[in-house]
Amino acid sequence: MLTAFGKTRAIALLYFTRLPGREMSYEAQSPTKMNRCNKPRSAASCPVCWLLLSALFLIAIRGSAATGATPSTWWKGNLHTHSLWSDGDDYPEMIVEWYKLHGYQFLALSDHNVLAQGSKWIDATTNKGGAVALEKYLKRYGTNRVHLRETNGRRQVRLKTFPEYREQFEEPGRFLLIQNEEITDKYKSKPIHVNATNLRDLIEPQGGNSVREVIQNNVNAVFEQHRRTGRPMFPHLNHPNFDWGVTAEDLMPVKNERFFEVYNGHPLVHNEGDDTHASTDRLWDIILTMRLTDYNDGAVYALGVDDSHNYHTLSSSKSNPGRGWVVVRATRLTTANIVAAMEAGDFYASSGVRLKDVRRGMDRYEIEIAPEEGVTYTTQFIGTRKGFDRSSKPLLDEKGEPLLVTRQYSKEIGQVLAEVTGPAANYTLKGDEIYVRARTISSKLKANPYVKGEFERAWTQPLIPNR
Repeated sequence: MLTAFGKTRAIALLYFTRLPGREMSYEAQSPTKMNRCNKPRSAASCPVCWLLLSALFLIAIRGSAATGATPSTWWKGNLHTHSLWSDGDDYPEMIVEWYKLHGYQFLALSDHNVLAQGSKWIDATTNKGGAVALEKYLKRYGTNRVHLRETNGRRQVRLKTFPEYREQFEEPGRFLLIQNEEITDKYKSKPIHVNATNLRDLIEPQGGNSVREVIQNNVNAVFEQHRRTGRPMFPHLNHPNFDWGVTAEDLMPVKNERFFEVYNGHPLVHNEGDDTHASTDRLWDIILTMRLTDYNDGAVYALGVDDSHNYHTLSSSKSNPGRGWVVVRATRLTTANIVAAMEAGDFYASSGVRLKDVRRGMDRYEIEIAPEEGVTYTTQFIGTRKGFDRSSKPLLDEKGEPLLVTRQYSKEIGQVLAEVTGPAANYTLKGDEIYVRARTISSKLKANPYVKGEFERAWTQPLIPNR
């Protein structure tokens, strides 16, 4: 017999695993009866459903400890990684092995507009990894496992497919591989990249007549495949400041886009912004504030990722592995559990800081850091209060014409509500916050940073009271 917590947990899990847009096949009380929408649909397509599911999932997680159910565990992973299947410079097995040996529990290779499926042969020496990558590959795996051939006088090597390297490396409960794609699109000269997690089929770039429309069309394509296949999956917007491609105004009205990269380890993505362009932290606060007020939509959660391309030379000028990641709290290391936990916001992004626990209650936000000796930590609780100054203005060029960048908003959006020093940080809500999120900054300089002078940080997801 289920306890109250157990019932909640069961409902939450059933809710997360049903096929959106279809009748449910299991014998259970239909959660659709709790849905204010007119027909069954995915959580992401309905803000009310999405918020309800998030609450159910978090209650289920907390309830498991009280009832003796399987406790939740923190799982470290990277969802944005490149290989020789597109513009990375190493072989899939070499990359996967690096992550597995460096303490990651899940990984997705997310190459541009391609899935690691079917037969693909590349030139053995003129590819991006060249002779250096091939030499390391042969030394590690030998000619019995590296497939080589001669074609028209050129030596070629076959790239291993996702099913092949998944079988080689995946271990239940220890290491998980997820099939991703970086849907690489653009609007005019602006790059617009959307990562799709746990695809079954390739999604071609959808295009559109504006930056917003391109994002929306690609997000829609991911959820169309989700509805068609029933697989748990979600899209996230990659590196909004890469070539200054996406503004806050572009992203804030996009339906069902619940994730974006607040930290990306590629040296060309401008996480910190500049005098003209908002940082990714600033973008997040503007988007959160406007989605939760003007658009009456759900929160956007923030990821940390590597966006790794370069595996042979370590340098701040290279896009190396090990710079950014997410840590997800889930009871089991499965794709369905990882996706469900991330959709519920039960994860944090990091570029080095490790957290022991994150607790988001009705009116209290608590963070416990796993401290390193000799390192100090400052946690900032950031949010926007009701009644904030809603005014904004465009930035102008030398001729007085508006620049195509994020508008300038009031400092009341995304203000630091409190700052706490030490390994434990707590914030009690005053009652007028629209949301509260947290950012922890350490005194430790990051090894091999994406930009010199970078300190290790962590970002936790927003608490939205009364939702």
